[in-house]
Amino acid sequence: MARSTASRSLASALLLALALASPLQARTDRTRAMTFESGSPYGARLDSTMVHEGRYSARIERTATSPQTFSALGFEIPVDFRADTLELRGWMKYEGVTGFVGLWQRQDGVTTGLQFDNMQKRGLTGTAEWAEYRVALPLSPQATRVTVGALLTDRGRLWVDDLRLYVDGKPLAEVPEIPPTPTVLDRDHEFDAGSKVAIAGLTPVQVDDLVLLGKVWGFLKYHHPEVVAGRRHWDYDLFRALPRVLAARGRDGGRKAITEWVASVGEAPPCVSCVETPVGRPVLPRLGWLSERNWLGADLSARLLTVYARRPHVKEQFYVSMVLGIGNPSFDHEPDYANLREPDAGYRLLALYRFWNMVEYWFPNREITGEDWDGVLREFVPRLVSTRGREAYEAEMMALIARVHDTHANLWSSLDVRPPRGEAGLPVWIRFIEGRPVVTRLAHPVLGPASGLRVGDVIRTIGGVPVDTLVARWRPMYAASNEAASLRDMGRELSRGDPGLVRVSVERDGAPLTVDATRVPADSMEHGKGTHDLPGPTFRRLSGDLVYLKLSSVRQDDVGEYLRGAEGARCLVVDIRNYPSEFMVFALGQHLVREKTPFATFTTGDIRNPGAFDWGARMSLVPAEPYFAGGVAILVDEVTQSQAEYTAMALRARPGAVVVGSTTVGADGNVSAIPLPGGLRTMISGIGVFYPDHRPTQRVGIVPDLEVRPTIAGIRAGRDEVLEAAVQRVLGRPMTDAERAAAAPNWGLPPAR
Repeated sequence: MARSTASRSLASALLLALALASPLQARTDRTRAMTFESGSPYGARLDSTMVHEGRYSARIERTATSPQTFSALGFEIPVDFRADTLELRGWMKYEGVTGFVGLWQRQDGVTTGLQFDNMQKRGLTGTAEWAEYRVALPLSPQATRVTVGALLTDRGRLWVDDLRLYVDGKPLAEVPEIPPTPTVLDRDHEFDAGSKVAIAGLTPVQVDDLVLLGKVWGFLKYHHPEVVAGRRHWDYDLFRALPRVLAARGRDGGRKAITEWVASVGEAPPCVSCVETPVGRPVLPRLGWLSERNWLGADLSARLLTVYARRPHVKEQFYVSMVLGIGNPSFDHEPDYANLREPDAGYRLLALYRFWNMVEYWFPNREITGEDWDGVLREFVPRLVSTRGREAYEAEMMALIARVHDTHANLWSSLDVRPPRGEAGLPVWIRFIEGRPVVTRLAHPVLGPASGLRVGDVIRTIGGVPVDTLVARWRPMYAASNEAASLRDMGRELSRGDPGLVRVSVERDGAPLTVDATRVPADSMEHGKGTHDLPGPTFRRLSGDLVYLKLSSVRQDDVGEYLRGAEGARCLVVDIRNYPSEFMVFALGQHLVREKTPFATFTTGDIRNPGAFDWGARMSLVPAEPYFAGGVAILVDEVTQSQAEYTAMALRARPGAVVVGSTTVGADGNVSAIPLPGGLRTMISGIGVFYPDHRPTQRVGIVPDLEVRPTIAGIRAGRDEVLEAAVQRVLGRPMTDAERAAAAPNWGLPPAR
């Protein structure tokens, strides 16, 4: 579900793509700095032949060989002012656009995206002369910076000129600047250049002490009033404690050093309005260890229990807050220390402690990771202490994050360290079918056939290594909620490696065959391999009885048109073997119910009781006209993830609807971003998503009513067996030849010979 917006993926991609975006110049210059007279912004070229005003505009061009699915330009601006509304105004001219163009605005907090709009809903496509456009958003109270610009998706040309940002209707330069209030992070710089902690090796006793320190540090971070209020630079306090703990002698020595450090933080004052200990929640804090005197010692146990009893009655904390109106955690004031390219031992332990405790106290699915979470902490203390070099550190953090078993949780900043390595791949798409890696589509009209591989080939070995061996070797580095997601991701990367020839053994028509194929650069291949829906139009009537709607290119504004096109049909197939291009839960779902119909409920964290999660309100569809009276089939599989899963839950609530396909990814819920030392980035699913009767979806996925998986024979024949089964189930008959032809299930490719 992500941030409950159809633009989540694009917003995240823009954040990464524009990490080097040009900042605006002097504040007095801001309203004119985006006219491109002083230079080209990141992501575009200057054009003196096509301008709206001045000497230059910015031009973006895309062709069939352009990388990614969009190109953008942007400017990052600090939010050092107060406002209710931010409005970006600018002039655009475009031609031959096959996707869409738009101005865009993204507001970000310390670590997470807050607001985003890219004008996708306005459907600006084709060709148009110069015109002024505007995109406005309410300014989030948590916003610390805003990035604005323009973008072009798919193919075409876009010119942009005279961009201006208005604050409550006034040009930005006329708005008084309000400097941010300094925090303890701005005042304490003792360890900016490094933790000053060097560890040559660890004894078993030191490992025990560091495990205890990590748990105590995390507990105090979210419970002690001094830390909760932001009066301590808690990362640097860890670096002050580490040398004493590492230098301690024996088990009692380490425990004593930790106890003295806790005492130095200060005693928690008695609470005025005490927080009640949570009971009866679906997830409760794991704090029984606070009373384990044999492990902690009487003094340390008593101090920690006092902190817990006196935890402050607050609505937000310095290091974490709950996103307004949603409830997923926002990890505020967590520096990523991007200047430290190779974090030292202290910073590597900080990365472990930070992530481990965020999961411990703020991950709603902590209880279903399938891991001994305390055991994971113990395992990774020596692993992260002993690792050396940037890539080794990234690899260890990726392995740690994978233990959460959440497909949202990956080391998104460093996917290149995940095996296989390399900047090229075979010009084919590979998908696990019947448990085996199968070529399902050629990824280039010329390079694909020239590779010697064919649709339907079963990959047995790559470079002489059996695929089973590769999968077993790579699995610990692939963060995934379930097996479907893990095989999906490994299948997508299976052929990756260095450019050039690679020997591939395949099974074709039941016989073994060796092919010397050529890996080509990734930007040489066509995009779109992440969906299994049909190519072609978003909506089509396959026959008088049957209509098909895929959500990968759907538009909310066109729902009325889709419903008019479906009038009289006996079956509507909604294909969610993709990620919806727009948020369709209510826009479409409301036309599928006769009465208010609940479809989901959530669990969210409790800022006053870290580690506790409680049930929230139920989400419901409210009926709207026109009502579609025919049968509804919903197609899902291993690419149905997050918002796509949430959409499937909502549409499934329609009485009689049938979900057809295979188990989905099992990673739903608004994501929460986590920065880590060295400039690393990960996320977690920040809320728990359940059916109204409290049946879970995380790791389980959307389990189909009718399980149908593609077969190798079906792939070779160019059939869409999932679609065929859905039609058979709803209409009680097979698809006709005319319906198959209208659906074009073979993706426009001839069946394998």
